[in-house]
Amino acid sequence: MLTTNISNMQEELRHQIALTQIPQIGDIVAKKLLAHFGTAGNVLHASRRELAHTPDIGSVRADAIFQFRDYRRADKEIEFMQQNDIRPVFYTSDDYPQRLRHCADSPVMLYYKGNANLNAGKIVSIVGTRAPGEYGKMICAQLVEELAAHHVTIVSGMAYGIDIIAHKRSIQHGIPTIGVLAHGLDRIYPPQHKSIGTMMTDNGGLLTEFLSYTQPDKQHFPMRNRIVAGIADATIVIESGIQGGSMITADIANSYNRDVFAIPGRIGDPHAAGCNELIRSNRAMLLSGAGDLLQAMGWDTDMQKSPPRHNPQTELFVTLDEAEQHIVTLFNNGEQKHIDQLRQESHLPGSQVSALVLKLEMLHVLRSLPGQKYQLVS
Repeated sequence: MLTTNISNMQEELRHQIALTQIPQIGDIVAKKLLAHFGTAGNVLHASRRELAHTPDIGSVRADAIFQFRDYRRADKEIEFMQQNDIRPVFYTSDDYPQRLRHCADSPVMLYYKGNANLNAGKIVSIVGTRAPGEYGKMICAQLVEELAAHHVTIVSGMAYGIDIIAHKRSIQHGIPTIGVLAHGLDRIYPPQHKSIGTMMTDNGGLLTEFLSYTQPDKQHFPMRNRIVAGIADATIVIESGIQGGSMITADIANSYNRDVFAIPGRIGDPHAAGCNELIRSNRAMLLSGAGDLLQAMGWDTDMQKSPPRHNPQTELFVTLDEAEQHIVTLFNNGEQKHIDQLRQESHLPGSQVSALVLKLEMLHVLRSLPGQKYQLVS
């Protein structure tokens, strides 16, 4: 009997994936079909007449569904998920993100690798420019640190700049962090963030609506942004131009009736133009720190004292392994070194140096600077 149940579940999963592959059937239409037929299997086994008479479906879509027979891609994806510990999260399942379910255009199928709760009590998305200034980096790091004591899950898009800083700082402070991808789970884009992505699956996760081996094409990023906006209670914009992905995410969040916050900046600063415009046009609340967010969201009732900050170099150096200590000894106080200089001076393989530098950054021993330079944290 148990084997039969597993077999039935596997067959329904085939139908669920297949439903996302039928021409003319997008997420909104798929949800209408599920509301009418109950399951993806019932949709794909329905007669042409039943399909054509379903509200808002029509004959063209009915023919596309009725004629669909190719389950090879679905079977390939199931095999990929089994081999890579990936969990399918379908629209009708209990573990589908409830916040996202209320968004009309949310994906009908998600693919998830990780252990963070997609329905955690407090979820905040942090987005911003791919080329932040020192102020934006500092604010992002400070904001994540201040949220560490409040059981908040941090979501972002794994991009350069503010996104990856939010993910890194979340890892440092033990905050669950989820990266929403604009491609399949066979890769991390950009590839420089692969090590971070691996760390995130230990206390967080990677989430996408795209099948494996789907390329990170340009049109996929706005689609990714609607998940970033819809899965969270609130979206925070930290440094953004007047146009770009962060502004798209903020507008989507507003359309979902979610709270949007923005860090203000200097007038005339291109990095601040988007945030200032969001605030000026009442599309975002001004955010000066985590306290503003906690109060606005009603999360300040459980405020806890943050643990005292310690000097990581005095406490962590003794726990570093020999290779990590070797990298640290290459720096003098206040000295900045390019990653290529560290590779040359350490006499270690380039890939090993990159991994060591990343770990030291995670341990808050090294600070990342513009231009692939690093500096000891004072």
